[in-house]
Amino acid sequence: MKKIVVLGGGISGYGSAVLAKKKGFEVFLSDMGKVADKYAAILDEWGIEWEQGQHTMERILAADEVIKSPGIPEKAAAVQALRAQGTPIISEMEFAARYMGKARTICITGSNGKTTTTSLIYKIMRDAGFNVALGGNIGESFAYQVATGEFDWYVLELSSFQLDGMYDFRADVAVLMNITPDHLDRYGYCFQNYVDSKMRIIQNQHSLNYFVYSADDEVIEKEIASGKYSMRMRQLPFAAKAAVASGAGDAFLVDGEFTARVGEKAVTIDTAKMKIKGLHNAYDAMAAALATLAAGVAPSVIEQSIYDFSPVANRLEPAGEIGGVLYINDSKATNVDSAWYALECQTRPVVWIVGGTDKGNDYTSLIPLAQ
Repeated sequence: MKKIVVLGGGISGYGSAVLAKKKGFEVFLSDMGKVADKYAAILDEWGIEWEQGQHTMERILAADEVIKSPGIPEKAAAVQALRAQGTPIISEMEFAARYMGKARTICITGSNGKTTTTSLIYKIMRDAGFNVALGGNIGESFAYQVATGEFDWYVLELSSFQLDGMYDFRADVAVLMNITPDHLDRYGYCFQNYVDSKMRIIQNQHSLNYFVYSADDEVIEKEIASGKYSMRMRQLPFAAKAAVASGAGDAFLVDGEFTARVGEKAVTIDTAKMKIKGLHNAYDAMAAALATLAAGVAPSVIEQSIYDFSPVANRLEPAGEIGGVLYINDSKATNVDSAWYALECQTRPVVWIVGGTDKGNDYTSLIPLAQ
């Protein structure tokens, strides 16, 4: 019997362990920290062996394959030991995709905007009556939903760490919002390493797949022009600065309005009618419109869903007003570019609440907007 070891007992780990158990593997989950009570209860319910507060290396190194949670860095001792002996290490996404049957995926990544875009795409798909699940970086574990449910579509927010552990996985619709410096501490403080990670969103795509991307993002445009990628998929660029037309479809923002077109279907959105404001949210809406048109959603549903969509929690979320000053919870702004867009769209005095840790970025671009 093939031995599967799951490193990390969070939402990604417990879901992977459950799916592996259901598929008949010998499963062992190990977490150096504490496994949350709710996840521990599920592991026990499924009869999965697990440990916390330590890594029993003898059992870990005996694995035929390891599923690593995205929060565990490459430099971790257990990971280094597994690499040294050549044990395959994959992500939850790679593992779960093997067992999702005929279901299709819309996969969203980017340094900024991916949570809003993912949430909006999921809402549109759900409003359209699609049998759809939300997973990846938000929502329920992708693997757990594959193990316990049957869905036609999965909308998945993917971090660079999740993409790093994906090899044979192929997105039916890949969405790349932007690439700006982030998580450089995990990539040897080399921006190109991070760029390479994000571009994995299009790996293995073929002519029946779609690639939705920002044509305004200079890094993405440079990568596409480099010749490193086959680019056989149907390309769906969106932009607000320099229009890039594509035979498969595109979207362009002008005077506060954009039309997203995929094939013969199109939807026009007046951004002034949207509840989410600012240029960054216009980009999110364009990407969501293109992705869901590619998935077959009717333009009328897309239009209504975009107008109905409210800001996601902790992203430019109004938290109250005192003495004429608006307090904004923007704790999802965890890198410089995300912070820049948030500040750029403000038109009145605000107290701006942010989060995150230093990941090797340059903060000077924020100074003029914060004075």
